[in-house]
Amino acid sequence: MNIKLKLKRGLITAILIFICFLLQCTVFRSLAFGGIVPNLLIVLTASFGFMRGEKTGLLIGFFCGLLVDIFFGNTIGFYGLLYMYIGYMNGKFCTIFYPQDIKLPIALILGSDLFYGFICYVIMFLLRSRFDLGYYFLNIILPEIVYTIVVTIFLYPLILWINTSLERSELRSGKKFV
Repeated sequence: MNIKLKLKRGLITAILIFICFLLQCTVFRSLAFGGIVPNLLIVLTASFGFMRGEKTGLLIGFFCGLLVDIFFGNTIGFYGLLYMYIGYMNGKFCTIFYPQDIKLPIALILGSDLFYGFICYVIMFLLRSRFDLGYYFLNIILPEIVYTIVVTIFLYPLILWINTSLERSELRSGKKFV
């Protein structure tokens, strides 16, 4: 692939990460329901994971998690590692991804958000002897999953359109040299 196209894809991806982070931290904070905000960075990481593959999901997950670590984390690396796992695992489904089907993306994003919430519970609360998983699940994890899925219904088609447009421009550029 041409270096110019790689740069274009990288720049657009970086802008998407930045926009999703800003929306999650500003606009959706003011639209929070009971302090619950949708996780747009999981939507972005999971989407690019199953659209582009394991490596892309891992890289985008790392940068999304690094942003969360820098601005909200107690230690650098926890969220980066968590988002990397999410992106990589979603990349495993790249072979069965069909752009017309929205059921797989919804299911994978739901599973990713559930995994994210459960791991955060285990690391941040369970290890501190706070054993009320039922309360945490019903009041934090489940509402965040529902809110994230509702936002995914509107955000995912935009991410899909951007990815499809980038792939078309890469194909057009590739045909010029053949």
